[in-house]
Amino acid sequence: MSLREKLGLKLLHQLDPERAHGLSIQALKLGLAPLHGGPVQRARLETSMGGIALHNPIGLAAGYDKNAEALAPMAKAGFGFLEVGAATPRPQPGNPKPRLFRLTKDQAVINRFGFNNQGIAEIATRLAQNPTAIPRGLNLGANKDSADRADDFGQVLTRAAAHIDFATVNISSPNTEKLRDLQGKAALEDLLGRVNAANSNLTTPLPIFLKIAPDLTDAEIQDIADLARATGLAAIICTNTTLDRDGLASAQRQETGGLSGRPLFEKSTRILAKMRQATQGEIDLVGVGGIGSAKDAYAKITAGACAVQIYSAMVYQGLSLVPRIANGLDQLLAQDGHERLDQATGTTTQDWL
Repeated sequence: MSLREKLGLKLLHQLDPERAHGLSIQALKLGLAPLHGGPVQRARLETSMGGIALHNPIGLAAGYDKNAEALAPMAKAGFGFLEVGAATPRPQPGNPKPRLFRLTKDQAVINRFGFNNQGIAEIATRLAQNPTAIPRGLNLGANKDSADRADDFGQVLTRAAAHIDFATVNISSPNTEKLRDLQGKAALEDLLGRVNAANSNLTTPLPIFLKIAPDLTDAEIQDIADLARATGLAAIICTNTTLDRDGLASAQRQETGGLSGRPLFEKSTRILAKMRQATQGEIDLVGVGGIGSAKDAYAKITAGACAVQIYSAMVYQGLSLVPRIANGLDQLLAQDGHERLDQATGTTTQDWL
């Protein structure tokens, strides 16, 4: 990490977390953040995710660039792919502030944003105006006051489809009341059927991903795996934030909302491995939750992921974390004798079960 990045992080950590988040987006747009220059490229890191070719498996998780404001600079940060959003049909203010909390002692974050975003019309315009050299996806959400939340996902997909490479159905945020109810078998079957219907009406249908919660039972994991296979999902993202608060040391640990960062690592990785087993390796999995090093990323891959995403760790380690993870992952693969990343995928799945 450069001195400029260290000073920048120190300054941001003196501010309210949500204000710091907004300022980091502005710094990127103004060219003030140190960037790698493009995706980290190593032959050993090349992979595919839901049929999409990637230079490297390190992605930006949804939630950081909700409104697709920093597409161009983030595409130069070293990532292999980006995910923006979540986007809803209509603009939405989200939950009352404060709603974002740093848990520094735990290297974690709690948020209860509630799908705050500028709406799909504005986000789709930015996507159209800012093409990137790396794949990007959109996290699909539903308005809190929608009469038909399942229909919202199809609306957002249809509006943005021409400007993205994949779309993620997000039913796992804990910050929109009853949203996680859509993970139930009957509701999820209906939702995926309706999203697939909207997708099939597109000129070029997109790979559809599903983002799940880490707070699932084994039976729920199996139900989701069966539906994913039956409905032709391209990938499952494991996982969103957790409601669990076990073992936290920070004063803000009792704040309501979804917990992300280091404490989520083991829980989310165990769900990933269970989903790998439940899908019999037939659906690509993306590992997210608590990744703060190349070793963490490698653990997700060997547990069953073909790609990973990061967000919370950048709050504490900055954007230079992206090339550090990618280059370190390349070294770990080489040390274990792998010529390709997919040779490592799933090699330790059983250890997590």
